[in-house]
Amino acid sequence: MERIRELLEKRATRINQAREVYNGAENEKRDPTAEERQQFDKLMNEAATIKQDVDNLRNLATLEAAEKELAESQGRQTESERANKAGEQTNESQVIELRSNVCGDSRVIIPQGETASKEYRQAFRRYLLTGRQTRALQAHDDAELRALQADDDVGGGYVVVPQQFMAELIQGLDDDVFMRRISRVLPPLLRADSLGVPTLDADPSDPIWTPELATGDEDSSMAFGKREFKPQPLAKRAKISKTLLRKAAMPVESLVKDRLRYKFGVAEDNNFLNGDGDKKPLGVFTANDDGIGTARDVSTGNQQTELRFDGLKNAKYALKAGYRRRAQWIFHRDAIKQLSTLKDGEGRYIWVASTQRDQADLLLNLPFNESEYAPNTFTAAKYVGIVGDFSYYWIVDGLEMIIQVLTELYAETNQNGYFARKETDGMPVLAAAFARVKLAP
Repeated sequence: MERIRELLEKRATRINQAREVYNGAENEKRDPTAEERQQFDKLMNEAATIKQDVDNLRNLATLEAAEKELAESQGRQTESERANKAGEQTNESQVIELRSNVCGDSRVIIPQGETASKEYRQAFRRYLLTGRQTRALQAHDDAELRALQADDDVGGGYVVVPQQFMAELIQGLDDDVFMRRISRVLPPLLRADSLGVPTLDADPSDPIWTPELATGDEDSSMAFGKREFKPQPLAKRAKISKTLLRKAAMPVESLVKDRLRYKFGVAEDNNFLNGDGDKKPLGVFTANDDGIGTARDVSTGNQQTELRFDGLKNAKYALKAGYRRRAQWIFHRDAIKQLSTLKDGEGRYIWVASTQRDQADLLLNLPFNESEYAPNTFTAAKYVGIVGDFSYYWIVDGLEMIIQVLTELYAETNQNGYFARKETDGMPVLAAAFARVKLAP
């Protein structure tokens, strides 16, 4: 897209202008003045705003492609079906294909059960629009009412969403939440409550040279463990104008799904980075022996309030070569201001801003990700970034989701409220694949 390329070039220009401000002070062997710092911050903030515009355009393009792909994937037959007898009613067969993530796991969903029926989806659509699911719905269609009541939680007035709706929401989150793009996203759980994953907690000892017919010593050091993924409930509320619901050309479920996608995406982005693992995902910035312990913290080479080239280099090379090949960085935008001025031993900038649509920014020749939820407190012994192979951060979703329509709570603002609960879990599964960047103690 030509517009994206133009914005990236404009961003690179702002970054170079900011660097020139600091270069002047460096050449004169002095600290930047207050005015120079203000000018530097202004230029870097402009660069950050342009980057957000680029990300929005990229997300829009990705969303359009995803909607097209999803539309093409629906309605495919999964197996040969016998010919229908005269007058026999049929349910349409659907296959929903989620695009492969970074690890290429098969993620194909075949909707099953009551919520997969055409009648249920029709009833669900009316429920989102009106909030009615009892006798008020009788006038529309008895079949719709029966279908909707099949999974109704009579205690709270909740309705289980169709699996197709949930699959589309997961696909949208895959596009929006950058941690989902760089991590391993497992196929959604259809029936099981949790997923147990075996782990190798200790490697076998090194082999020894033996005579031709000898078998070597028996190994006693290799040990296996288990990580359990249990999707945890995450509840969010979204509001949509009643006028928009009544007049919008797009289906009501698409409007609701898009708002929930944004709401859930913000929460997931934060918890995949900072979650404490207590009834929520375990984030990469949380020191925990079940995820990434303190042994993977790297502070040598950094100062108490600033990042340094040596500290970043030490973090990168704390990873073995196999993990470095697919490693990426995560930092807050406040860290970018520091990174943008750092140079290596030969005077070259270590952070390279992308000017191409399909290329990421590079830091020490590794892709760079910016997140508002990464730590940004630059004081002694604080975490300020991470580098790692994020295919060793695993995410799993539950496919069942419940939703409640609140038609009266926001009557004064002419809005419907949508209270939804989905289930997601995530955690690092191999600490050695990561190194956390820490400031000096």
